[in-house]
Amino acid sequence: MATATLAPAAAPRFDTAFRTRLRELLVWRRDVRRFRPDALPAGTLDRLIEAAALAPSVGLSQPWRFVMVDDPARRRAVRDVFARCNAAALASYDDDAARRYAELKLAGLDDAPAQLAVFVDPATAQGHGLGRRTMPEMIEYSAVVAIHTLWLAARAEEIGVGWVSILEPARVTAILEVPEAWRLIGYLCIGYPAQHDDVPALERAGWEQRHAVGDLIVRR
Repeated sequence: MATATLAPAAAPRFDTAFRTRLRELLVWRRDVRRFRPDALPAGTLDRLIEAAALAPSVGLSQPWRFVMVDDPARRRAVRDVFARCNAAALASYDDDAARRYAELKLAGLDDAPAQLAVFVDPATAQGHGLGRRTMPEMIEYSAVVAIHTLWLAARAEEIGVGWVSILEPARVTAILEVPEAWRLIGYLCIGYPAQHDDVPALERAGWEQRHAVGDLIVRR
């Protein structure tokens, strides 16, 4: 049976004012570590996930799986994993780098009112494997784009997102009791930021500076 072809909708026009505002959104997006305790309004996280699901995915596979982490015991367990991994990371630095690392706030796990784990299901049949034969990692990249889409949608609502990567994926998978085959892509802290800033926190703390864009371009 032939598949019906959907007629395209009329394309909206994005004017200069919109493009300027979009760039401002990109500039002011931050990896937030300090949150106010205010709870998000009911339905907010669902709405942000709906926005994330508009992201492109290889072969239209939509491999992302979103786990809302509300249970206090599970949150404490994830916090314990972070503390152990963070201590190991601190021990890997020497002298001044160790001192500066210890001064960084690297997670909002104690403060963020919402926590969201984003996994990818590499075995999904959705998309019939299109685009993954030579680059199977594209399925994980698709979930990364979904996270970034959620990040921008959140910032447009004055909501901050912090991506916690100092974790053991296998332990988080076990704590959240999801299928072992799922791969953890990101553990997100979500809530209203204690402050807004257009400069990355690590740059303000003197940990690292952004490259000039021209330094990252290669022409062939």
